[in-house]
Amino acid sequence: MDKPVCLIDTASDGKLCVQQSALQVLEQIQQPVVVVAVVGLYRTGKSYLMNRLAGKQTGFALGSTIESKTKGIWMWCVPHPTKAETTLVLLDTEGLGDVDKGDSKHDTRIFSLAVLLSSTLVLNSRGTIDNRAIEELQYVTELTEHIKIKSPDEVVDDAEFVKFFPSFIWAVRDFTLQLKIDGKDATEDEYLEFALKLKLGNSIQVNNYNLPRECIRKYFPSRKCFTFPFPTNPDNVSYLETLDPAEISKRFLEVTDCFCQFIFDKSQVKNLKDGHTVTGRVLGHLVKTYVDTISSGAIPCLENAVTAMAQIENEAAFQEGLEVYHTGMEKLKKSFPVELNEINSEHQCFSLMATQIFMKRSFRDSDGKFVTSLEEAMNHQFDSYLLDNERASEAKCESLLSVLSETMTERINEGFYARAGGYSLFCQDLEDIVHQYNILASQEVKVAEVLEKFLQQKIVITTAILQADDQLTENDRRICEEREKSVVLEQEIKAQEERQRQLEEKMMIEEQNHEERVRQVIQRMEKEMFVQQQETERAMASKMREQANLMEKGFQEKANTMASEIDNLKRNNREVEERKSREFAQMIANQEQRNTQNMELLRQQHREQLEAMNSRPRPSSSSCSIQ
Repeated sequence: MDKPVCLIDTASDGKLCVQQSALQVLEQIQQPVVVVAVVGLYRTGKSYLMNRLAGKQTGFALGSTIESKTKGIWMWCVPHPTKAETTLVLLDTEGLGDVDKGDSKHDTRIFSLAVLLSSTLVLNSRGTIDNRAIEELQYVTELTEHIKIKSPDEVVDDAEFVKFFPSFIWAVRDFTLQLKIDGKDATEDEYLEFALKLKLGNSIQVNNYNLPRECIRKYFPSRKCFTFPFPTNPDNVSYLETLDPAEISKRFLEVTDCFCQFIFDKSQVKNLKDGHTVTGRVLGHLVKTYVDTISSGAIPCLENAVTAMAQIENEAAFQEGLEVYHTGMEKLKKSFPVELNEINSEHQCFSLMATQIFMKRSFRDSDGKFVTSLEEAMNHQFDSYLLDNERASEAKCESLLSVLSETMTERINEGFYARAGGYSLFCQDLEDIVHQYNILASQEVKVAEVLEKFLQQKIVITTAILQADDQLTENDRRICEEREKSVVLEQEIKAQEERQRQLEEKMMIEEQNHEERVRQVIQRMEKEMFVQQQETERAMASKMREQANLMEKGFQEKANTMASEIDNLKRNNREVEERKSREFAQMIANQEQRNTQNMELLRQQHREQLEAMNSRPRPSSSSCSIQ
């Protein structure tokens, strides 16, 4: 994108609405996304920082009046500067506290959406982090009322939010104070922690003072602070985006560069609740889901959103995987007929490729419903391709035999063989035809069956020529008739053996495909478990840091509560891991069961063909056969 677009706007009735053109942009982004959202009071310069993150001087609107310039949420997607094959999505939100809105809930909705959609949340404010600045963040204290992890009627420990909330950065603009605490130099992060320090006591005033601070400490897994000095002469601030860098404070530019580099290096790829990586396409679905939920008057629910995404993405993953298989096999179909090992090899290649595509996009297919549907659809198509290839091979073999037997057919029509010694001449011509045919059609899948049919069709003619040959005695004719029957029977057995070989090769391919699918399922399980473990470890580290801080400051009761939250996180994580292990174990078991059933069907065909072969009399050792 060369410029930002409006992602979420406000309709005439005051409800939030998603811009379809922005969703179309996200739909095209197949890469993982790092989502950085900026929130804060209007007219505090949020847009300037977002433009710098985009590597541009202009882009997001910088208003120069007392009116809020940005309405709704605007989006700018750019290649990530330091993470390969990743897109940086910047969300510039409508300024909070605009008196012209006339809707006290509007700001909370915007703030909640920024939290839900981002992997890093930047809070932009001016002056200092004092009590007034923190009290203005009533949106933080209301978050759990406007965001639910599970359905609203399910009770969930607030400690769970830290697993799914974004990292938190406080950008303090126009900062003029010295960074000192108790007369000692302090870092920006120490300044933030000092501002978020809790007071001892249980009075209403103390509780009101502590509440927004506790929420920030409790819900966000990590905190970072940047203090920006005045960027330039106050008269020029309104024209910041057009100023020459030489007219901007060197220190301001240095802090801005550090801010940008920190976000580039530390901001994580956006993940869903269960660790599934969010692409631009998935982000678009999330935006639509959350905004539709809010507009309906309901509360956005992470669990419901993930469930809805899973259904959409799994259906799309099924179609995408099947399309990969279909496209590849259709290209091969243009070359039909091909050798059996070639069509089997291509089937194996494209089916595994399709499964990989499916696994990459799908998630929460815990019962294996969609991967099973994909497998069945590909096998059904494969049977159809096999049939098409056999028909093409049959037509090619019949055409070849027709060409090779043209001279013999002309001789039959002319009565060439209806004479003494004609049977021997006919046999010689037929052997020559069969010999050439077996050489030219040796790789065709229907070579044996077409030849069997050809020889069956020649039995009547052969018998007629045999009876017309005066050189042969009745005993000679009887021997020749037995030989002809033996030749046809032997070719029939060859055809049956070839079908048997083809079936065995198909069984082997299916077994290999099954083993690879199981390997991919296990690989995905391990990846999901790893990402989920990282989420939990991040949440645990945040809680343990907070617990240590509370104990150090004398908040023993709150520290004990935090210890209980840590235990709950550990227990919940074990339960989730156990549930996922059970789900994947069941999924593998289902895969094994379906594979067993499929293989049993193929083995049954195998047994039936063997029985059919064994029920036929074998040619005697003295019989002559056409080679």
